[in-house]
Amino acid sequence: MGKRDDLIAAYADDLRNKCNMQPDMDLLTKVTIGCGPAIYNADASTVAGSDASELETVKENFLMKKLGLPDGPNLMAAINSVIDTYGRSERNKYRAVVYYMLTKHFGKEGVYR
Repeated sequence: MGKRDDLIAAYADDLRNKCNMQPDMDLLTKVTIGCGPAIYNADASTVAGSDASELETVKENFLMKKLGLPDGPNLMAAINSVIDTYGRSERNKYRAVVYYMLTKHFGKEGVYR
């Protein structure tokens, strides 16, 4: 297995054990690939759940640009819901896991098909 496969396995483990959800491995793999080289950078591979500017970046660059969602208060509410599901006290909230849960939340799996 390559480094990306190892990371996907770690993300799936987080989804199962920290978020109590059974991951769709095909979708998780596509979301991870969509994150690009950021998954290999220690800082870029995680989302700082308490940093307002970081959450704004997730909203603008992922939800609005990648998933094509219109701006609105529901976007930040969904991000906060995902952060709560992951666990606010969880130090490492992997970007790919957060993006995966947001994709599922909005039913936008088709973006990755």
